Amino acid sequence: MTLEDVIRERIQREGPITFEDFMDMALYWPGMGYYTRERIPFGPEGDYYTSAHLHPFFGRCIGVQVEECWELMGRPDDLVVVEVGPGMGYLAEGLLGYLSEESPLKGVKYILVERNPFLRQTQAETLKAYAGRLHWVSGLEELEELRGVIVMNEVVDALPVHLLEFSGGEYREVYVGTSGDALVEHLGPISSDEITNYIKRYGLPEVEGYRTEVNLRARELVRELEEVLREGFLIVIDYGYTAREYYTEERQRGTLLCYWRHQLNEDPYRHIGDQDITAHVNFTALRDWAEELGLMPVGFCNQGAFLVSLGIDRFIEKALQGSEGFWMEVPKIKGLLFGMGDSHRVLILYKGRRDIGGLRGFTLKNSLHLL
Repeated sequence: MTLEDVIRERIQREGPITFEDFMDMALYWPGMGYYTRERIPFGPEGDYYTSAHLHPFFGRCIGVQVEECWELMGRPDDLVVVEVGPGMGYLAEGLLGYLSEESPLKGVKYILVERNPFLRQTQAETLKAYAGRLHWVSGLEELEELRGVIVMNEVVDALPVHLLEFSGGEYREVYVGTSGDALVEHLGPISSDEITNYIKRYGLPEVEGYRTEVNLRARELVRELEEVLREGFLIVIDYGYTAREYYTEERQRGTLLCYWRHQLNEDPYRHIGDQDITAHVNFTALRDWAEELGLMPVGFCNQGAFLVSLGIDRFIEKALQGSEGFWMEVPKIKGLLFGMGDSHRVLILYKGRRDIGGLRGFTLKNSLHLL
């Protein structure tokens, strides 16, 4: 039985399901979803790259920011770093490499939140040099309250979203049903008051045929993270927009995209369980939900400016001095600064009682006022 068969059987049993439910099954159905199968979805053998795959300097720069967070927290003897969705372990490798080699912070407990046993094994192999520091949990509910830093790189974009379309003078929700053996879309009533409130809050355009996404799972994730964090920082890195950028009248088909074997398409109903389905992040909504929970926004900017502020040029210069052949790595680093450096944004939130001022990562640019 394929995952599409499982989805079709559910629809035949329960009736049409929301697109959010479909996306959740396509990505996370136990043992069959895109992120739960025994496969590597990232890198050259997968379907897409993240910044951590491009070059280790990405993780090392995040290490610089974690070090400053530790200093602002009063240099506790032991710092807990939690990474949600650690992928292949490359971000952790760079981060722990920096802290081990160049930072006075030595007592680090690194927790990887990973539900896929196959990826856990891959991460353990990548990070075997730091085995004594590592701990794995399957979900945030397994974490005890902590004092430290939580890092999420390209996590929020992979959360299931509600799909909406403005039709006949009102917003309606996309449901997935069946016609014979095929999965087909139907427009139906909005499935919750939370979505209706979101539409009003962020002023979604009332343009006939306009289609877009609403990610309420992100609100739940922020709530869970706030409950875990007694004091510390939440670093969110992802591709996305401010609400004003996201919900422009020109963006009439939203941001929903699929990745399969490094090829881009807009059809979530093919390669089910074999392709990634993703939507851009509304960073304004993340900021709003965080503030409502008592988290303080510290900074927001594009990834390129963030990495330059953290001194990626210093890492480059040092590497060039150590190896004449390092110049061949420069194109990959340019991808961190200009390709993903432009499309990806960084939002850092703080929970605590002290006035921490600014952070080094936002020295060149802090665009919180644009959210």
